[in-house]
Amino acid sequence: MTAAIIDGKAFADGLRARVGAAAAELKTAHGVVPGLAVVLVGEDPASQVYVRSKSRAAEQAGLGHFDHRLPATTAQAELEALVARLNADPAVDGILVQLPLPKGLDQTRVIAAIDPAKDVDGLHVVNAGLLASGSMDRALVPCTPLGSLMLLKDRLGDLSGADAVVVGRSVLVGRPMAQLLIGENCTVTVAHSRTRDIAARCRSSDILVAAVGRPEMIRGDWVKPGATVIDVGINRVAAPTAEKPDGTRLVGDVAFEEAKAVAGAITPVPGGVGPMTIACLLANTVTAACRRRGLAVPAQLASR
Repeated sequence: MTAAIIDGKAFADGLRARVGAAAAELKTAHGVVPGLAVVLVGEDPASQVYVRSKSRAAEQAGLGHFDHRLPATTAQAELEALVARLNADPAVDGILVQLPLPKGLDQTRVIAAIDPAKDVDGLHVVNAGLLASGSMDRALVPCTPLGSLMLLKDRLGDLSGADAVVVGRSVLVGRPMAQLLIGENCTVTVAHSRTRDIAARCRSSDILVAAVGRPEMIRGDWVKPGATVIDVGINRVAAPTAEKPDGTRLVGDVAFEEAKAVAGAITPVPGGVGPMTIACLLANTVTAACRRRGLAVPAQLASR
């Protein structure tokens, strides 16, 4: 058996088109242009690439976008003052502070300073609490788990009754992913570094979400035959060649070729979950714009 490949890029392209259509409708019907503000502190190369991609995607979808670039020497008070200004700016519906922040800055305090209604990264404790309490219709959900859920529902339809294992318990992915799956009536196990016989736990699951940040940790014999595998990991590993002795390549948290021979469906890396993150950021921005004005969120942006 060879697994079906879940094409996250194609799904993300469709979602971005739906975001664009919803944004155009908001502008025509209500004169509203959803606005996304992205704050980048420092000059981390990977973060710079992400911010450029987010700004370009926002522009292509017809959203307003406001980039704020601050030096690595920025003081905590200065960063929090910028967040306060963005909270008060009526043109800004979504605020994203690119993580990680440079050393010396307290990202917990920065996230707490963001207006929960504009927290399109879904990291504020208010949004985390709403999600945990089952109030997804009021929460802004972290983009990567939200995109993962969309891919699962597109592939499987109703997830009710499925046994799901999430490997990883981070605030950004693992924990909200588990809450989303609970909301879909799955039976959920969250596995982590101290889980006993983690391979057996994984092997019991109909849905396996890998979000641990360790290259190819999940081996093929950890996967239940026919299971659906969502690989959230993006890891760069050495891949030297004669032409490029220092060459690298991207791999996920799952040993893809091994798992592909066992699973029923699997996301590749790259091209799986990754493209969904930015698409869901745009969707969250439109959702925030609607909720802040008491407007109905377009049905085409819903995850369920």
